[in-house]
Amino acid sequence: MTKFKTILTGVVVPVLVLLASLNLGSANSAIKENENRFGETGTLQKMIVENGSVTMQLDLNGLNGSGSLVARPVMLLFAAAPNSFFPILVFNDLLRGIEPGSMALALRSSSSGGVNFLAQSYGDQDTAGYNLPVPLRTSLKRLTLEKLPPRQGFELAVRDSKTGFTFFNVKGPEYDYDAGARSFTITGGRLLMSRQFASTLGIPSEAGSLAGTISIGAAMQPIQIDQLVKGETKSMVMPPMQHAISPGLPNLVPGPDVIVGDVEDVAQFDPPVGTQVGLAIGTDSCNNGDQPINWFALPQTDHPLVPQNLYRMSGGANNDARFEQIGQSWMKHTFLALEDFVCGNCNTGGCQIGSHLCPGCSDPYVSGLNGDQNSIGSRAWVNPFTGSFPSNANDHSGHAHNGVSHRILVETSDLMPSGNPGATYFGEAAYISPHEYTWCQSHPAECNMFNNFSYRQFSVTGGPTFFNFSAVSSTVRMQAAIQAWVATGATVQQAEPDPGNDGIFFVGYKVTGPTAGVWHYDYAVFNMNLDRAIQSFEVVFPGFPPNLSNIGFHAPPQHPGWAHDGTEGDAGYGSTPWTFTLNGPPPFPNSAVWNCETFAQNQNANALRWGTLYNFRFDSPAAPATSTANIVFFKTGAPVAVEIQAPFQSDATPTPSATATVSPTPTATATATISPTPTATATPTATPRPTPSPRAIPSPRPRPTPGPRL
Repeated sequence: MTKFKTILTGVVVPVLVLLASLNLGSANSAIKENENRFGETGTLQKMIVENGSVTMQLDLNGLNGSGSLVARPVMLLFAAAPNSFFPILVFNDLLRGIEPGSMALALRSSSSGGVNFLAQSYGDQDTAGYNLPVPLRTSLKRLTLEKLPPRQGFELAVRDSKTGFTFFNVKGPEYDYDAGARSFTITGGRLLMSRQFASTLGIPSEAGSLAGTISIGAAMQPIQIDQLVKGETKSMVMPPMQHAISPGLPNLVPGPDVIVGDVEDVAQFDPPVGTQVGLAIGTDSCNNGDQPINWFALPQTDHPLVPQNLYRMSGGANNDARFEQIGQSWMKHTFLALEDFVCGNCNTGGCQIGSHLCPGCSDPYVSGLNGDQNSIGSRAWVNPFTGSFPSNANDHSGHAHNGVSHRILVETSDLMPSGNPGATYFGEAAYISPHEYTWCQSHPAECNMFNNFSYRQFSVTGGPTFFNFSAVSSTVRMQAAIQAWVATGATVQQAEPDPGNDGIFFVGYKVTGPTAGVWHYDYAVFNMNLDRAIQSFEVVFPGFPPNLSNIGFHAPPQHPGWAHDGTEGDAGYGSTPWTFTLNGPPPFPNSAVWNCETFAQNQNANALRWGTLYNFRFDSPAAPATSTANIVFFKTGAPVAVEIQAPFQSDATPTPSATATVSPTPTATATATISPTPTATATPTATPRPTPSPRAIPSPRPRPTPGPRL
């Protein structure tokens, strides 16, 4: 029996430096990044938890903030969820690293059917008997233990798997692997109260204080075994997983269905350039379908593309009045699917691995890879609805990169914590697949094109040179980030102007107030995959013209023009703020309109293109009422109307004045002929495609952050 025991004081094993970085997502990633460097020979195994048990010893006296001298120790017992994706790397039977991942914790039941809490002081009782703090009691049945990515300050954390709320950070755990028994243990982990938990309990000064200890014992199973000779892979085996609950594949949907299974992180790699930083998001794609997805690398043009976005929620009494996009990247061209296990069980049978993402399988692209400036092409080259693009869509000849080129371009002022107190941030990514569109044309009942976006919430610290992004929730799958605004009371509606021929967009709005007699109206329009783009946004007043003030418009920074970027004349898209006007016969205008130049005036105008969100806002003393927003398109198609709320002025003798902040050099205003309440006009198609509804997938194991692939 071979045993190896070490205390991991950071994110690497100091003595055994085979894994110079623990930011790895697959055994072959480890090989490429590290084995070639050290040239070792032997067997490298990537292993996950088959089953296990977790024990937490808590001091309730400390948790409740009591001043009593009588300690109340409590022992809580959990079972580790079978097949938990909490990966370790073992080389020649020696533990070499712990990768980011998580294991769900299930409360153990006693023989009487109740919850078996073993208390040193009180014996078996239920949760109420221990007087657990309400937040912890509420989350006991959905706790998860997470191995954190590098540079998080702690190695492990205990969180609510649904909300991402952190209860405890774990300090100083000791890791022990027994190769003969394939067992893995963690002992000596100190549970330190998180800032979130301490603040919620009303004892913020106790943040970081010792609240107890944690220990874990787990049986491990290999999911990938590689034989290496002097750093080169000679063979690779993916053993069948042991199904602790039931065998077989997850309930996959018909057809190919690529989604973002995990938004891993948001990262900055280089210092700012001027007032801007360049960021990238790590992603794990998942094939939620029962058909392989084409993954052919350039110069072939049948592979998914990965755009990345960053949003900020802020404003108002609760910092949730506004939802704004503050950054967008070009699109990563994918290559070489690795067939990993983020989504659950990966079925490679009958599937050509590497050039296809097989049913149930996942593929990691760490932020370093998604931010590789030579592998990300301009969005201008792609039709986001069909996923089509030319073979030269990633041509970087004729220009040189700096630290922000092609990455998620963000103004540092939008990230500085001091300038954005209480703001929350959301990283979003998508996989745009031409294969899905092709499948939809021949299998209209198996169309999965509208669930490709996912998002995750982050907090931001640091600045002004380097910023740190910490995840505060789990990835929300198959939803665009604008849906996060709904939880704050905003309304978000989907519109599809030309089913079967073009994509969809969303209109969101939130009305807050009145504050000092004034209502605040905030609108957000997100173009998900609408190729025709949006040129004008009009808010129709349901009554007499109201007084407006604090009129505003917001859009994320546009990337500058680059050689071969797909824009007209390689000039890049314009960034001129949209012009604001009051529309209608004087002296009583009946609507407020924002617009950019038309396509005929300027093909590179600052239109609302795919994967982008723009904001429109104003204040008014008039209360909200149901009304209409009219949307005019940039390239083609009849205008459409979406229901919103707008200020209702009932006074028959209003003062039709508005204080507007207009661009110093306004562009020409496009005149749209729209009735007060127009209806959508759809262009018929010979093969109409039913609009699919996103379907839920089985809950997967959270994804470790993988390493870049060569």
